[in-house]
Amino acid sequence: METTKTVIKGGEWIIKEVSADEIFIPEQFNEEQIMVRDMCTQFVDTEVLPVADRIDKLEPGLMPSLLEKAGALGLLGITVPEAYGGLGKDFVTSVIVAEYLGAGYSFSVANAAHSGIGTLPILYFGTEAQKQKYVTKLATGEFKGSYGLTEPNSGSDALSAKTTAKLSADGKHYIINGQKCWITNGGFADVYTVFAKIDGEQFTAFIIERGTEGFTQGPEEHKMGIKGSSTVQLYFQDCKVPVENVLGEIGKGHIIAFNILNIGRLKLGSATIGGARRALSESVQYAKAREQFKLPIVKFGAIRHKLAEMAIRLWVGESALYRVSYNIDEQEQILMAAGKTLSESLLGAAEEYAIECAILKVFGSEVLDFVVDEGVQIHGGNGYSDEYAISKAYRDSRINRIYEGTNEINRLLTVDMVLKRAMKGKLDLMGPAMNVQKELMSIPDFGVGEDTPFAKEKEAIANFKKCILMVAGAAVQKLMMTLNKEQEILMNIADMSIITYHAESALLRLEKLTAMKGEAAVAVQADIVRTYIYDAADAINKAGKDAVNAFAEGDELRMMNIGLKRFTKVDAFNSKEARRRICAQLVADDGYKL
Repeated sequence: METTKTVIKGGEWIIKEVSADEIFIPEQFNEEQIMVRDMCTQFVDTEVLPVADRIDKLEPGLMPSLLEKAGALGLLGITVPEAYGGLGKDFVTSVIVAEYLGAGYSFSVANAAHSGIGTLPILYFGTEAQKQKYVTKLATGEFKGSYGLTEPNSGSDALSAKTTAKLSADGKHYIINGQKCWITNGGFADVYTVFAKIDGEQFTAFIIERGTEGFTQGPEEHKMGIKGSSTVQLYFQDCKVPVENVLGEIGKGHIIAFNILNIGRLKLGSATIGGARRALSESVQYAKAREQFKLPIVKFGAIRHKLAEMAIRLWVGESALYRVSYNIDEQEQILMAAGKTLSESLLGAAEEYAIECAILKVFGSEVLDFVVDEGVQIHGGNGYSDEYAISKAYRDSRINRIYEGTNEINRLLTVDMVLKRAMKGKLDLMGPAMNVQKELMSIPDFGVGEDTPFAKEKEAIANFKKCILMVAGAAVQKLMMTLNKEQEILMNIADMSIITYHAESALLRLEKLTAMKGEAAVAVQADIVRTYIYDAADAINKAGKDAVNAFAEGDELRMMNIGLKRFTKVDAFNSKEARRRICAQLVADDGYKL
């Protein structure tokens, strides 16, 4: 009798121990995925970087031509079904494309907007006629896609949009009036997914073509970074959109907007990892070549520390990225086996892991910011010069913490979604949280513990989860309905969760790698994981203390601070030497190849 495969649910990692056998790691890429990865790297190296300065000057026609070249290779429609002009590959492969094209500066932004929010709303919510008309050309690059949601007075609060739509007297068109801003690819796109409120109330998506009567665009914005990415305002003045261009259901535009955001957040996390990889490799090569005091600066401890820390965060981020991507892939297959359509399956899978998608977006964007900032520091004065690519990487990075939902919004969402899942009975947090409280009241176990590989690291991760359950459980009990107003506390809990999820992902990857290659072959990766967990203990302790100090007092506060101290206790570890070994590997590889 066939058994149905069970996959860990979104957010369930907080209360369950996950086995290394359950996750997917980059070292498991199959032959086709490796080929796609190498194709993306070659495309960036040969097609994008040689014209990077021209891209930044917004040379007319250049970005659209690059998208067409990517489309000819199948990179724009990697997961689009073959029936609509795509390659029909799995979700993990699409993440590989997003990651390795993520090293392409402004091009990666244009590509992500086109193949993500520019294409997916029509693919997943469009009628068959709409898919045949638009998706077939978007997948190949014949049409370029864009997406209009943000308005001057509605950024994070997208549903407060003022753009309106009204049915014409003859019932054949919707008349749209309003304005959209910060529209990526807006200056050259052929097809736009635009959101407006019918009769000022029903939030609805529309497909609008370039050249539609009453539709105009503003000049290109002058931005701090991603200068080569087309960014304009869109204006609609009695814009006549055929009724057959309503996308999805009337009044259900928020379903399109929010579901697409889940995928967009993961893909943005992917692109930031790709950008960080290139920036780190360039920094390693510079540190090897640059001499001061008659020595390459990579010989100095301060520089080694920086390079190693960049590698640690990058490797950890990559570990979580492919863990989540594979979860989504598996869930998609389960939903399809249950009779769901392709669109319903992927959207349902992405929604299941919306918590993890938000976590990846925050962590990845902050890793890239850290890597490029330290990269500029390693380059010294040269890092401030446009002659060095690291200055472009630095400027381009900053936007990633703002779009696809600001990192603050994503932190708040991370906790909010976990608590809502618990309230709906999808996630049993109360039982495990009560168990942690009981453990706090009992005498600590000072036993020897398991003598198995990574036993100490596993214990640390389990204890980090106890910190989350203890703090979140107490906050819910104490603050109840007012918790949503205590954003500082929610942000503390989110940070604890983000750090713990990534620590666990890195450990699981290390376990799997050790089984595949043997302990000696992954010694540097072990240094990465142990250093990250060692530092994570202090970070979780600090975030936890900041949270409980804000709402608890007396015996309750003392007890929870004792609990935080107990659950974040880790063995002494020489992280300096570990970082030196990590840096030595970067130097030997002439960049990041871990």
